Amino acid sequence: MTEKSFFAGFGGQGIISLGQIWVYCAMKEGKNVTCFPFYGAEKRGGIARTSVVVSDEEIASPLVTVPDSVLVMNPESLPLCEDLVKPEGLMLINESLVQEEPKRRNIRVVKIKAQELAEKLGNAQFANMVALGAMAKLTGALLLSEVESILKKFFPPEKRHLVPLNVKAITLGYGAV
Repeated sequence: MTEKSFFAGFGGQGIISLGQIWVYCAMKEGKNVTCFPFYGAEKRGGIARTSVVVSDEEIASPLVTVPDSVLVMNPESLPLCEDLVKPEGLMLINESLVQEEPKRRNIRVVKIKAQELAEKLGNAQFANMVALGAMAKLTGALLLSEVESILKKFFPPEKRHLVPLNVKAITLGYGAV
């Protein structure tokens, strides 16, 4: 199994963190990984993208030029993700912010109200974790069996109190699709 994914949104949505947690989960599951974050120079609000590869085999190239799956967290990312995703690939759309429909018909589109689900937990900033759970289920790339222990190591001590809510957000996203 090899899954090439591309996550896109704007700064402040946790796209880079999502990619890092994605690959940490995969590593814990014994898979090979690559992760390439990309973000604009702005502190918040600029572009944020992460491409990841998760594989049971050695990874020949870390570049994700034609992803198997894409996550669209904001409207500005839709055209780029639509151009990149392979035919019959998966496009997960954060329907809370992205109202436009993709033009391509040869892709599998799944929508999730990531922001709204995160707000039900008390904070819209958990939308990235809702999306992570949904992507894990839809792609089958991650089992997420070790996600709590990974989050405890990922977050600095002053943010570890947020681990249970992050786990709830991931579980909520997993169950929503």
